[in-house]
Amino acid sequence: MYKRRTPIKNHIQEIRLVSQRSITALIVMVVLVLLLICRLAYLQLSKHTLYTTLSQKNSLDLIPIEPTRGLIYDRNGVLLAENIPVFSLDVTPYKVVNIPKALAEIAKIIPLTDTDIAQFQKQLKQHRHFDEIPLKMRLTEIEVAKFSENAYHFPGFVIKARLIRHYPFDANLSHVLGYVGRINVEDLDDIDTTNYSATNYIGKLGVEKFYEDELHGTVGYEQVENDASGEPVRVLNQIKPTPGKNLYLTIDSKLQLAAEKALDGQRGAIVVIQPSTGQVLAMVSQPSYDPNLFVAGISSQDFQALQNSPDRPLYNRTLRGLYPLASTVKPFIALEGLETGIATPDYTVFDPGWYQLKTSEHVFHDWQHHGHGTVNLTRAIISSCDTYFYDLASKLGIARIDSILTQFGFGEATGIDLEDELQGVVASPAWKKHAKGIPWYQGDTLISAIGQGYMQATPLQLAHGVATLANRGQRLTPFLLLGDQVPGSSFHKTVPTPLNKVELTDSNDWKIVINAMRGVIESPEGTGHRFGHPPYSVAAKTGTAQVYSFSKRHYEIDENNTGEKNLPEKLRDHSLIIAFAPVENPQIAIAVIVENSKLASSVARQVLDYYLLPEAPNNAMNAEILSKTIAPVKIAIAKIVDKYTEKKHVLG
Repeated sequence: MYKRRTPIKNHIQEIRLVSQRSITALIVMVVLVLLLICRLAYLQLSKHTLYTTLSQKNSLDLIPIEPTRGLIYDRNGVLLAENIPVFSLDVTPYKVVNIPKALAEIAKIIPLTDTDIAQFQKQLKQHRHFDEIPLKMRLTEIEVAKFSENAYHFPGFVIKARLIRHYPFDANLSHVLGYVGRINVEDLDDIDTTNYSATNYIGKLGVEKFYEDELHGTVGYEQVENDASGEPVRVLNQIKPTPGKNLYLTIDSKLQLAAEKALDGQRGAIVVIQPSTGQVLAMVSQPSYDPNLFVAGISSQDFQALQNSPDRPLYNRTLRGLYPLASTVKPFIALEGLETGIATPDYTVFDPGWYQLKTSEHVFHDWQHHGHGTVNLTRAIISSCDTYFYDLASKLGIARIDSILTQFGFGEATGIDLEDELQGVVASPAWKKHAKGIPWYQGDTLISAIGQGYMQATPLQLAHGVATLANRGQRLTPFLLLGDQVPGSSFHKTVPTPLNKVELTDSNDWKIVINAMRGVIESPEGTGHRFGHPPYSVAAKTGTAQVYSFSKRHYEIDENNTGEKNLPEKLRDHSLIIAFAPVENPQIAIAVIVENSKLASSVARQVLDYYLLPEAPNNAMNAEILSKTIAPVKIAIAKIVDKYTEKKHVLG
């Protein structure tokens, strides 16, 4: 039987299939090409600006520029804090492969101390890896030359010329000016890190810290084009930094140095205020320290020496020293006695040398063993009769005593433009219960009226209080900023800030107390005999703050206080004085505390003489200030002359 053959291929079907696939592939290709064209059009037309910017960012960089820190002057234009040019060795961490090894190698060329390395390690943790971190400041010209010869061995290391803070007066104004130091972790929490992106230093204490925002300025930027290795090729654009403001302080540097000299070798404090304005003319805390040690980073050895010194040079006694008011409190208590009518100018008390409450067997001794006899208010202030004020305190009560002291600003911060001021203590039954957990006794009231017991004040509060006395009750906030000035613009002066006035019903009471304070200096019976007899009028009140409590036996047999000579120096009494002059037109008010010494009156006399008497004796002081001010200028001029001479020699 014949069988039909089955064809092996169907050419027609294959042709049809190939045609279908070709058309499909062509359609897909056309679609893909169209999509590609659309995408290219989208990128080139719609997203042109975005990708152009991104492309530029690959080759451009913004480098922050540190603003110039503002200068600080005294009231007469004497420079107190300046910026001097130095060379520093900076490191960019991300460019260094092995930092410990690199530090060891570079130490062979430029000596690095343990402090340098410790400061760098601390800064390394606080900065980004592409920030430039100072390794060593104040390189010598020889060190700069050595590094320049070997720079190719140390990628990531570079010599930078920068300005660094310098204090021409060294330790003389340290507690007023404070100092700048390297930014640490705590500082980063309180600052605008963008504005400090080019800054390594910040104010740590004093005026430098309080006015940090004004002194720092605003950061600038450079737009830099980099090559493939990231090295800058050229500067394309620049936003200049705004320099910090120059500050002018109320401090009179000549008076400050005179006060420092008067207190030389003693532990203590002096605060001088201009009563009519509240301007602080001098502010001394001794011993002091050199703030220049802290600028580049103080060594551990130097810091430990300062911190462990028994004289506490880092301790600002003017703001944080809490001392008993001692007898300097008596004029304020006397005013309250007159205001309430409990005391009158004619009211007298007999002083046998002691005072005793009717409800107690305790005897309160007067500083003078045999007493003062019959004493009125004026004589009580002149001779500083404790018995009179024991009696007055028992009649006033602690509430009235607290009231008058609070009105004069005791027990609260004065509001001066410095940080870390302590408030002092105006003791009361409520305060004692809270602070000590025990009740108030009437004996506490008595000793409060002679400035002993729990009452405490800072030297600044005492100066503020006596300035208020000089103003007959007008209170003004003490301040240090005379004014500020942006370079190239006008000077902006600080306006005094008045506080609540101390009002008395009878204005004649001011005259009564102030005349008694004149007697402290002028009367033969006055306790200010160490002050002497100046050619100007002075109203003053002295005080002795007890450090070591003598026994009852001491008061009975040692009326001349000779037993104190047998005590170690640190246990001897502090001496105090508050004063203002001239009485008719007060120009200066002062508070002095000398620890473990009787020299407060003598110190105050030297300061007042310097300020009020003709300037002929001040030539030596003026020369010293002038030499410190002009020295940096002479150095700068010498360098310019040297460079000019060298250039002239090269050119032939």
